[in-house]
Amino acid sequence: MSRLIQAALAGEEIIIAEGKRPLVKLVALPEARQPRRIGGAEGVVLFMADDFDAPLEDFTEAMP
Repeated sequence: MSRLIQAALAGEEIIIAEGKRPLVKLVALPEARQPRRIGGAEGVVLFMADDFDAPLEDFTEAMP
């Protein structure tokens, strides 16, 4: 249950069902949600190519 609560606090919508029938929706109260932090995903991106933000050849005709 604590994993579900943490997921709800992180902004996920949690639906608890019995069989295929949804019964309960678990959502965090607005005052309980943790504020987003800039840089909070540090260490998640392990590698980014040097040309990550280079224009894609497939879309050059769509670019202004």
